[in-house]
Amino acid sequence: MTPKQPDADHQLFVRLRAGDEQAFVALYRRRQGAIYRFALQMSGSSTVAEDIAQEVFMALLRAECGFDPDRGTVSGYLFGIARKLVLRNLERNRSDVALDTDSDESVASELAVTDDPLAELTHREGIEALRRAVVTLPRRYREVVVLCDLEEIDYAEAAVALGCPIGTVRSRLHRARALLLEKLHQDRGPGMPLSRLKPVRCEI
Repeated sequence: MTPKQPDADHQLFVRLRAGDEQAFVALYRRRQGAIYRFALQMSGSSTVAEDIAQEVFMALLRAECGFDPDRGTVSGYLFGIARKLVLRNLERNRSDVALDTDSDESVASELAVTDDPLAELTHREGIEALRRAVVTLPRRYREVVVLCDLEEIDYAEAAVALGCPIGTVRSRLHRARALLLEKLHQDRGPGMPLSRLKPVRCEI
């Protein structure tokens, strides 16, 4: 018997809007991690990221939910809500490039567990160096790096989330990568190859 394939995001969305609680849980489990990581990279605060991730999914349950499948994917819509909430938070706190202490502590929970302590340390140093560099980017560049390089969503989906043309996503990403590489060159220690600091997709 062929195993049942998981529902597409859109199918889950239609079901949850019809009152299917299990569909909401399934969509939350599928997309919450990526939304949380995006908010964490953009805000620098695990507390803010947790709040934003919760609020994003609560928005799906509101009567005025504005998702339109003709304009993009459910994932792009969720990232778009998260982006608006992040911007609202940044404007409120004026902490565009600040990192608070709890975000540094949260890094350990985002790393893949390994039986090799040296490999784990190397992986951890690379992610932490990358996160520090990403947080210093101007917001418009930080957004595209987090979405396209760290979360690996396609340009069309990123364009929906950011509310801009695909060409703008491409040009910003090109500039962002150049700035990020320059920053990593400046910050790397003596003898540390840049290959250790290449973008790594963090898992929760």
